[in-house]
Amino acid sequence: MTVIVDAVVIGRNEGARLVACLAALHGQVRRVVYVDSGSTDGSGAAARSAGAEVVALDMSLPFTAARARNAGLLALAEAPPDFVQLVDGDCVLDSGWIPAALRTFDGKPSAVVVCGRRRERFPDASAFNRMADREWDTPVGPAMACGGDALMRFAAVMAVGGYRDDLIAGEEPELCLRLRRAGGTIWRIDAEMTLHDANLLRFGQWWTRMVRSGHAFAEGADLHGAGPERHWMVETRRALLWGVAGPVMVLAAGLIHPLGLLLALVYPAQVARLARREGWRWGLLTVIGRFAEARGVLGYHFNRVLGRRRGLIEYK
Repeated sequence: MTVIVDAVVIGRNEGARLVACLAALHGQVRRVVYVDSGSTDGSGAAARSAGAEVVALDMSLPFTAARARNAGLLALAEAPPDFVQLVDGDCVLDSGWIPAALRTFDGKPSAVVVCGRRRERFPDASAFNRMADREWDTPVGPAMACGGDALMRFAAVMAVGGYRDDLIAGEEPELCLRLRRAGGTIWRIDAEMTLHDANLLRFGQWWTRMVRSGHAFAEGADLHGAGPERHWMVETRRALLWGVAGPVMVLAAGLIHPLGLLLALVYPAQVARLARREGWRWGLLTVIGRFAEARGVLGYHFNRVLGRRRGLIEYK
């Protein structure tokens, strides 16, 4: 029996990166649906020239990557595949990835999502790119979630309603949580999956990316934190501990007695602890990142109290 694999690619103004993404998919999947989110660089025309079906997302509605992925899934639903490869338009799929992932599905009937090693294309371009590359190197074996690139059982994803349209970040872990609740399993395998062009060249980009992570933690915890999985509760509390409670305690101790300011030494101590495992840059940026995550957490709850939703947090 022939297994059918289709692909959904999302992007906006990815230019040559999109062309490379679509070229890598040629011959690996039956259909490619490219969902374009208001590109002005001719991405739609380039995708059509590459043989992809193009869905132009209605940009009069609030944009989210989740909404774009759902539009691609819906386009495939008329002639549904067995599996769908989700991939971002700034990524290039490895030629051996889909066969490796399908072998995993064959051996694990409960598997609904399989992901592999996503690598940064230019890790030496900046410390921030190297951070991203290390972040994607997650343990092999059963996993709680995947990232934006993964091979999924199409029917299983559709059975749980696809992605949650209104999430501006963290949509993949939230989907994976619902898939696991439905009895599915998520697997990370030791196989090359995609090359990603993060293009994180400035501190401001990286800071915004970490704010986005904090927002995702807070919203995910708000949605599912009370469940048995305690979804992103640890990450949310960690951001608030280091990014809010810590500075408040240092200031309070300093007001009581000048020597109380020595409590701030816990931060360089934390940098040193992390540096022993991953190096000084990793340690320093991780600790600084807690402040950005805390900003994202507080921003989410501030907007929630005011009854408004934040727009997309973009770092590129």
